[in-house]
Amino acid sequence: MRVSANTFSDTLITQLSQLAVRQQKLQAQAATGQRVRLPEDDPIALRRVLDLQNDYSTNSQFTENIARQLELAQASFDSIKALKTISDRASEIATLADSLKSTPELQAYATEITEMIKQAVHVLNGSHRGDYLFGGTQTDQPPYTMTLDANGNVTGVTFQGNLDIPQVEISNGVLASSQVIGENSTGTGPRGLVADSRSGADLLNHLISLQNNLLSGNVALIASTDRPNLARDEDNLLYHISSNGAIQARLETTRKLNEQHNQSVESQVSREVDADLAQTLVKLTQTQTAYEAALQSGARALNLSLLDYLR
Repeated sequence: MRVSANTFSDTLITQLSQLAVRQQKLQAQAATGQRVRLPEDDPIALRRVLDLQNDYSTNSQFTENIARQLELAQASFDSIKALKTISDRASEIATLADSLKSTPELQAYATEITEMIKQAVHVLNGSHRGDYLFGGTQTDQPPYTMTLDANGNVTGVTFQGNLDIPQVEISNGVLASSQVIGENSTGTGPRGLVADSRSGADLLNHLISLQNNLLSGNVALIASTDRPNLARDEDNLLYHISSNGAIQARLETTRKLNEQHNQSVESQVSREVDADLAQTLVKLTQTQTAYEAALQSGARALNLSLLDYLR
């Protein structure tokens, strides 16, 4: 086979160039700890990494949604506890209001119940981060309005929210909500916090009834009607306390699962792109040795003169 005069030099330059590129690539891997930095480094691995990163991003959004729902659940729980305290005190007053109590005593109880109704409405109009908690998706206005008579007694409370509860995705295809609506008289859908036709609960109106019966001194009606009604209100609040605890437990469990999933994704990404430092350094040393050897052999070959052939 005939070899032209410049074949050796061209081949040497090509080999040196390839070794230099490989050396630079290995040096970058050793410095950054990453095996894949550009698409051409490993197209298949890069594609898998992009899919994993998308999965990580989606799962991170689920975790943010859960964090928001946990905030709402805790805020709702605090409100439910406050309403339970009001309900307990109202039941106590309904028990204390008997025929042995004087008219001034009954009126004093009525005044206390009036203030409790106002406090209950204030609690139900609570908000979190600017959104009202118990008005369904109607989060931009207070869910309850209250009317008073000339003496400051509460004559009525009106619910102006809706029955729709906003849900968010907490995992792939899984929707959840920690919010509660204030009232539901339809017999279907989410259970109302203070009024629900299925349980017979209607805390605010039952408190108004107790207030009016105390003012009129009708202790018989208090015993026959208000006490049983307040017992139903208490049962309904206990149901919501239990439900709130259950949704918080579910959200916490799902959050932990999402965090574990993201940790797994991070490990998979690391396996795809991270360089084996020990192996990389060995390859880098081998490449540097090969590069130096190529330079030395090339230098000797290219420094040959005509006298070297005449010897």
